[in-house]
Amino acid sequence: MLIITGTFRVPLASMEAARPVMAAMIAGSRAEAGCLHYSYGEDVLDPGLIHVTEHWADRATLEAHWASPHIQDWRAAWPGLDIGERDLTLFETDAGQAC
Repeated sequence: MLIITGTFRVPLASMEAARPVMAAMIAGSRAEAGCLHYSYGEDVLDPGLIHVTEHWADRATLEAHWASPHIQDWRAAWPGLDIGERDLTLFETDAGQAC
């Protein structure tokens, strides 16, 4: 399993316009084969800081995700929304266990 975790920043002036674009990205990603989990969450103490959590079955499904139309649309929206300060890390792991 692959886990991607990290953050990106949306300026507060762009947040209202960014929400439907982020929702489309999340919905498209969750519908993909091999997507086990996909979420964005705004930091409670740092408005505009978006936390990213993704779980993918394997490298092939993640690479298919990177080539998907909805991720291309998402990336194309960044300049207009002034999305920046991206800091994402990919981890390879087993499936873990419930705790």
